Amino acid sequence: MIALFLLVVPGRFGVSAVLWGGIAGVAGLFGIVFLYRGLSTGAMSIVAPTTAVTAAVVPLVGGLVLGERPGVVPLVGAACAILAIGLVSTGSPSHGVRVGPRIIALALTSGTLFGVFFLFLAQAGSGAGMWPLAAARLIAVPVGLLVLRPLGGSLRIPRRILPMTITAGVLDLSANGLYLIAVQHGQISVLAPIAALYPASTVLLALVLHKERLKPLQVIGLGLAGAALVLAAS
Repeated sequence: MIALFLLVVPGRFGVSAVLWGGIAGVAGLFGIVFLYRGLSTGAMSIVAPTTAVTAAVVPLVGGLVLGERPGVVPLVGAACAILAIGLVSTGSPSHGVRVGPRIIALALTSGTLFGVFFLFLAQAGSGAGMWPLAAARLIAVPVGLLVLRPLGGSLRIPRRILPMTITAGVLDLSANGLYLIAVQHGQISVLAPIAALYPASTVLLALVLHKERLKPLQVIGLGLAGAALVLAAS
């Protein structure tokens, strides 16, 4: 899949692409580790939105610090996206789970690392093509294997979930590739919060496939997500 991206979006291989991509890949890997640690506590309704919002705020602030100056309208769109993420991620209360500093710290750490992934992946410049993403994956895999066993993981994947695992991997890689293409031609401070709107698609899928009822706050969040897309494109 990565080879296909490299063929379709050719770029210049260099130290910068490997360095920025590698750092982004390691950050994204540990972002997933801390996210799963947080979710395993049972406080999903706290961990998920906190992680998602933090992942959007970090690249927004980072882009502005690096000198990006988007117009007022796209910046309002980015702010709407961040608010939408928090609203659409609201779920059922975490009954019986005491939400302490450790859980909040796990969520904030995970979100920060995801934000670093968004921010660093684009730093190699538009001429790098898909090489930063290739470096991110090629470096994250061996690092992940090193920490898998100490964290109690296993390489054995049950056969019944193997197709879903492969599909999820292909979709994740495709999403990251499209994000990289976007930020190579736009501003991270606007595009990263839009990319972080993935909880909205999860809510919509739950609505269509499982006929789940949406909370009023989630409906408002979906409306803000739509507004964010329109404003960011202005």
